[in-house]
Amino acid sequence: MEGAGGRPRVVLGVSGGIAAYKALEVLRRLTESGHDVRVVPTPAALRFVGEVTWAALSGSPVHTDVWADPDEVAHVRIGREADLVLVVPATADLMSRAVAGRADDLLTATLLTARCPVLYAPAMHTEMWEHPATRANVAVLRERGAIVVDPAVGRLTGPDSGAGRLPEPAEIAALARAVLALGPAAGRPDLAGRRVVVSAGGTREHLDPVRFLGNSSSGRQGYALARAALARGARVTVVAANVALPDPAGATVVRVTSALDLRDAVHAAAGSADVVVMAAAVADFRPAKPQDYKIKKEGGVPAPVELEPNPDVLAELVSTREARRPGQLLVGFAAETGGPDGSVLDLGRAKLARKRADLLVVNEVGAGLGFEVDHNKAVVLGLDGSATTIEHTTKDLLAHRVLDLVVGRLA
Repeated sequence: MEGAGGRPRVVLGVSGGIAAYKALEVLRRLTESGHDVRVVPTPAALRFVGEVTWAALSGSPVHTDVWADPDEVAHVRIGREADLVLVVPATADLMSRAVAGRADDLLTATLLTARCPVLYAPAMHTEMWEHPATRANVAVLRERGAIVVDPAVGRLTGPDSGAGRLPEPAEIAALARAVLALGPAAGRPDLAGRRVVVSAGGTREHLDPVRFLGNSSSGRQGYALARAALARGARVTVVAANVALPDPAGATVVRVTSALDLRDAVHAAAGSADVVVMAAAVADFRPAKPQDYKIKKEGGVPAPVELEPNPDVLAELVSTREARRPGQLLVGFAAETGGPDGSVLDLGRAKLARKRADLLVVNEVGAGLGFEVDHNKAVVLGLDGSATTIEHTTKDLLAHRVLDLVVGRLA
C-alpha cells in the first residue's frame, strides 16, 4: 500500500530513550526521499522530543494512545496501512513489551496489527543490551520475522562507552529504504538466520609511509550489498578496506588497509559464514620492498619499484571451502575495462573459469562507471553457465538483484 501521491507509507515508532532526538534525522531523511511518514511516539518518548516537533516535521498528526480518534480505530488502521514500521530507538522496555504482545500504547498496538516488515534499531546502555533478557527478546523478535539490527559501539550517555549506541541516522534511513526496495518479498526475510561476509572498498599497498598503490573503489557497492543482506534478515560482517562511509546500520565492520590485511580478516570471518561476497577491489600486486621512510625526489628518479603478487583471496576461499564450511556460497566481483585481451564479458568469463566461484559479478569500470558513483550495471555469471544481466540502476537495487541469485542458490 502507498500513501499520498503513491509514496511508501512508513510508521516511525519512537520509544523513550535519550537517542529519540536522533530519530528526527531519520524522519527528515525519509520525508526528503519521498516517503509518507507517520510518527508514533510512546508517552515516554515525548519527554525527550515534543509532540509539536514530530507533527511539524512529519506533516501528520501525532498521538500516543489508543483513545485518540476512536472513530478511526487508529491502533488498527495505522499498522494495516503501513509498508514498513521502523522503531528508532528501540529500547529494552519497548522490545520486551513487543515480545509479550502488550498493547498499552499506540505504538505497541500498531506493532500487533502491522502485517508489513518491522525494523528495530535498538539503543541502550551496554549492560542492558547484553542482559540475557534483552538478548532473548531480540532472538524472539528475529524468529518472528522482524529485523533487529545490532547497535553500534561508541559513546553512550555521560562518560560511558560501549555497545548500545544508536547506528547513524543516515544508515538507518538507508536500511529502511533497502527493506522497502524488496517490495512484496520484504515481509519474508529470506536470509534470516544466515551469516554473510562482504568485503568492500579498495586496498592500499604502501611504497613508503605516505605513498601507496591503490584504486578508486569507494566501497559503495559493498556497503549496498551489506545493507541489502541486513534488510533480508542476515547477520552481516563487513571487511572494509579504506572506506570513508558511515558503517551500515547493524553490521559488524572490520577495517583493513592492505590486501594481506583483508585476506586475514576475510578468512577469519568466513569460518562461520553462509555467504561470502568479495566486492572489494583488491590490489593484484604490492611493493616487494616498501621503504620505512618517505622517498625523496632529490637526487633524481628513484629506481623502479619491484612488485610481487598479492594472494588471490577469492581463489583461496574456493579451494578451502570444503574443509572450512561445505556448502558455503562464494560470490566474486570482476571490475574490468576491456582491452586487447577481450571484452569486459570475455575477461569476466575467463576469470570465473580460473577462480571457480559460484557467482561472478562482472562490471565495467572507468570514467563515470562503477567506481565512486551511486549507480552500476553488471552481468552476473554463474558457475552453472547462467548469465544474468542487471541493467543500469542504483547500487542498492543491484545489490538486491545479486542477492536474489544468492538466495535462489542457497535454497
